[in-house]
Parts: sequence; structure tokens; C-alpha cells
Amino acid sequence: MSFYVYIVASAPYGTLYIGQTSDLPRRIFEHREKAVPGFTAKYGCTRLVWFESFELRENAFRRERQMKEWKRTWKIELIEATNPRWDDLYEDLNNLLGF
Repeated sequence: MSFYVYIVASAPYGTLYIGQTSDLPRRIFEHREKAVPGFTAKYGCTRLVWFESFELRENAFRRERQMKEWKRTWKIELIEATNPRWDDLYEDLNNLLGF
């Protein structure tokens, strides 16, 4: 089983949200459908722009907490290092995860 830290955005350079999950496709679907009330539903954070996988839940949790302390500029730099056009990765997520 893998664990994921991810960033969803409302738009390129828009509002960012960092989260972690063991089921990335399901969790991003929930964000997109606004199935769970909260920050991402309120601010329209539905675009998956970055994610990282971990073998251990503890490592994903640590990375999420670390990134939530980062300056916004660092988060943007991380996204643009692998996704410079801020494409929504959700549509190709199963291929990216190897499913």
C-alpha cells in the first residue's frame, strides 16, 4: 500500500491545499465533487497539481506537516518543477500511478 501527499489548487497560482491519503484517486474525486464540506469545497480546490508517494504512512504525514509550514513561494516552485503548466493530473492519474 502507498500513501500520498498531494496539492490541489483552485486555478494556476490560486488557492492551494495540501493533504495526504492512502487512496489518491478517491480523495481527489471527493475534492472535485465537493463531497466533503471544508476548505477545498469552500475555495474550489479541485485541480490536482502535484503529488508524491510514500511507503510508510508516517513519512507521508511528516512530509504533509513539513509542507504546510512552507512559504507559498516554495509550494509554487515545487509544483512548477514537475508541472509547469499547472495541468490537472487527475485525468491521467491511473496511468501515473501505474493502475
